[in-house]
Amino acid sequence: MAQTLADRRDIDFILHEQLKVEQFAKTELFPEFNRKAVDLIISEARNLAVKEILPIQADGDRIGLQFDNGKVTVPESFHKAWKALRDGEWLAMTEDPEWGGQGMPRTVATAASDFLMSASFAFLMYGSLSHGAGKLIETFGSDRQKKLFLKKLFTGEWTGTMALTEPAAGSDVGALATTATPNPDGTYSITGNKIFISGGEHDLAGNIIHPVLARIEGAPAGTAGISLFIVPKIWVNDDGTLGEPNDVVCTGIEEKMGIHGNVTASLALGSKGKCRGTLLGEANKGMRAMFLMMNDARLMVGNQGLACASASYMYALNYARTRIQGRHLLKMMDKDAPGVPIIQHPDVRRMLMIMKVYVESLRSLMYYVAFCIDSIAISADPEEKARLQGIVDFLIPIAKAYTTDRSFEVCSLGVQVYGGYGYIKDFPVEQLLRDCRITQIYEGTNGIQAMDLFGRKLGQNGGKPIIDLGEEIRRAIAAASEVDRIAPMAEKLEGALVRLEEAARHMGVTAMYGNLLTAAAHALPFLEVCGDVIVGWMLLWRARIAAQALGNGGKEKDSAFYEGQLKSAEFYTQVMLPVTLGRMEAILSGSSAVVDITEDSFGGK
Repeated sequence: MAQTLADRRDIDFILHEQLKVEQFAKTELFPEFNRKAVDLIISEARNLAVKEILPIQADGDRIGLQFDNGKVTVPESFHKAWKALRDGEWLAMTEDPEWGGQGMPRTVATAASDFLMSASFAFLMYGSLSHGAGKLIETFGSDRQKKLFLKKLFTGEWTGTMALTEPAAGSDVGALATTATPNPDGTYSITGNKIFISGGEHDLAGNIIHPVLARIEGAPAGTAGISLFIVPKIWVNDDGTLGEPNDVVCTGIEEKMGIHGNVTASLALGSKGKCRGTLLGEANKGMRAMFLMMNDARLMVGNQGLACASASYMYALNYARTRIQGRHLLKMMDKDAPGVPIIQHPDVRRMLMIMKVYVESLRSLMYYVAFCIDSIAISADPEEKARLQGIVDFLIPIAKAYTTDRSFEVCSLGVQVYGGYGYIKDFPVEQLLRDCRITQIYEGTNGIQAMDLFGRKLGQNGGKPIIDLGEEIRRAIAAASEVDRIAPMAEKLEGALVRLEEAARHMGVTAMYGNLLTAAAHALPFLEVCGDVIVGWMLLWRARIAAQALGNGGKEKDSAFYEGQLKSAEFYTQVMLPVTLGRMEAILSGSSAVVDITEDSFGGK
């Protein structure tokens, strides 16, 4: 079972050979996290994932959640796993120990989460959302709010949500109708309805803390008039004890394609006129506060997609090594030839190679973003902080959208490797495919992420972030060009990078002087080609390290792993990158067919 979650050798490679996270131990912020400590953390996360969380993955999907008269019951096995998460202090790994965290680097926490989420990300969502709610209170809350809520959220005694969405205001948050009326005691009466609230009602914890977006009476229309409130399921008294139920009623839960183990609730706030909340941060600044949580949440969703892809790849790889079917292609005419494992068939190998390329490169990408965030925290140079923050901001929509799109593709290939068995519930890959699908939708659909990249991030600070990112990629290309075995790969990636820069300029000119709608129609393809080049960068970076390790006489037991890195980069640059160049040509064509076609011409009448 342990082999079916994530590749420990690959995780160690990124942490210690690619990013060298042990350097953090030399800083004042992370002195305890030397290599020995990091390896121990990853080992413990792996043990917890395999022994406590993976066994409940099927329960979450098949038993699911029970809704009865406003109450939601999780599968019984969830309670033991939740206790294990809490006892190990895994719910707030990066946070201050004063509030129940472990104070570890985000890069290390991302690696630990790789195992935990691969075991059951639907279950892990209860903790992830609680952490997000806690970060809002830590950042924007008063001392009183921190004292009442923060440690209990970070330790999992209570859980949290993100209560944004309403029936008439999905992605258009500015259209929300939930209202907040000031009370004489400084609280607010909250009235409205929220839908699609992950973790909105359950029996895992003693209370649920809802950060709720609402509009104070008389506030401006649109997002400018939205405020953020803390609305507990059960009111919390000034001494921290629980008071009366707070008129937050679950009116139903959704029957979904996947993530059956995590509740998706509809909530009625104040239907009896007794729902109270306290203002979190400044009035009319709720969206600014919520975006802090949403950026973290989008990275979390990218990690969720990667977790599904990683598990699907490991399952498919193990299956392909053991499933005997058909003779070897070169012995097809020999009727006496024995059957061989399907991993020996070229098309199965092609699918596994695509899965391998994406899982490894996307893992490097997600860890790299976390590494940049850690580097911002430890840097004393304001210019370096700003440079890294610009790169992180540019990468967030790619880390969310591109990672989840490619992860779903990996999960689909996982089903295909299994063949008919992959389509039935006897094997786990069909659940991973269904679970993964939501990652392309929530926390801002991938189309919205593409518009964020094109509409905001591309021109941010005069285009400096994409220039800085390009310089990082060019440094990797220059280093790889000095290694004979991978120099041709570096040359191909450099050509793709130059073409990407042309596409970026074309997008900007089209939007400003041509046709904004046409440019917007190419936003998602532009995000995809950005992601493709970044994947090429990560694979080339990995291949250079591998080539140098082999050239330096690395350990024999690692030679197959390093050779695998070289083959991944070769396959990607030779077979997959040319497709990216075709996508760039499509963007540069400036086709306006998508916006020119009339609604009637779509047909369907």
